[in-house]
Amino acid sequence: MTLRPTRPVVLAAIEAMRPLQWSKNLLLFAGIVFAAEFGDAVRWVEASVAFVAFCAASSAAYLVNDLRDAAADREHPVKRYRPIARGDLVPRAALSLSAGLLAVAVVLGAFLGPESLLLLLAFVALQAGYTMRLKHVVLLDVFAIAALFVIRAVAGAVAVEVPVSEWLLVCTALLALFLGLAKRRAELRLVGANATPGRQVLSDYSVELIDQFVSVAAASTIIAYSLYTFTAHDSKAMMLTIPFVVYGVFRYLLLIERDGRGEEPEHVLVTDKPLILDVALWALTAVVILALT
Repeated sequence: MTLRPTRPVVLAAIEAMRPLQWSKNLLLFAGIVFAAEFGDAVRWVEASVAFVAFCAASSAAYLVNDLRDAAADREHPVKRYRPIARGDLVPRAALSLSAGLLAVAVVLGAFLGPESLLLLLAFVALQAGYTMRLKHVVLLDVFAIAALFVIRAVAGAVAVEVPVSEWLLVCTALLALFLGLAKRRAELRLVGANATPGRQVLSDYSVELIDQFVSVAAASTIIAYSLYTFTAHDSKAMMLTIPFVVYGVFRYLLLIERDGRGEEPEHVLVTDKPLILDVALWALTAVVILALT
């Protein structure tokens, strides 16, 4: 098996932290956006601190996960190029980096207050549970992923001291379930094509079953978001953003069915141009409506 040339340790460490995955933590800014607190500089600083804290905690968890899965990753067509699987980042260095990132996350969480610190620790605990066991348990694996996103949403609101929107939590959980199930579907297709040995939990799923779950999650996401736009604000103008959500969900379904994508949702969301444009238009429309109503 021929691998690419070894990379410098610093670059390997940065790659092992998976900075592309930090896009998931942008959800921490949702509290400011949906509370329409756009002009409050202090809240933006607090949300930014929370964002950095959760990025550090996420990267610490990814490093531990890659250490545990290094042997299996070497058999995967894509994951074998991860720095730890390749040998570019030795276990001792990876553990030290993980511990340092976790310390940074805890300090920043404490700076934001006890509630923020508690949510950060809950996030870290669930990440650890997912890495050690939950990712191998059918259904609990995708529900754990959804719960991690919900914690992010709550933490973002708590950090800037705005009310936690129940609609935001419901929509976040359903969208995360949709993306998590789509990820499992893409992994199942790779296993079926003998392109990868697959993860242990995949033996409890089938493409047919996953397709049913994905359909339910997609429909539920659209319905929940639509209900939010009807009831969450005095103005019904947020209904104008529904087409963007419907298109985004349908576009993602198209990509996972036609192209077999979805194993790396964060990659899809930042590389598919129609999806990027759709998200940008949704965000712009939502911000304008919330700022004016």
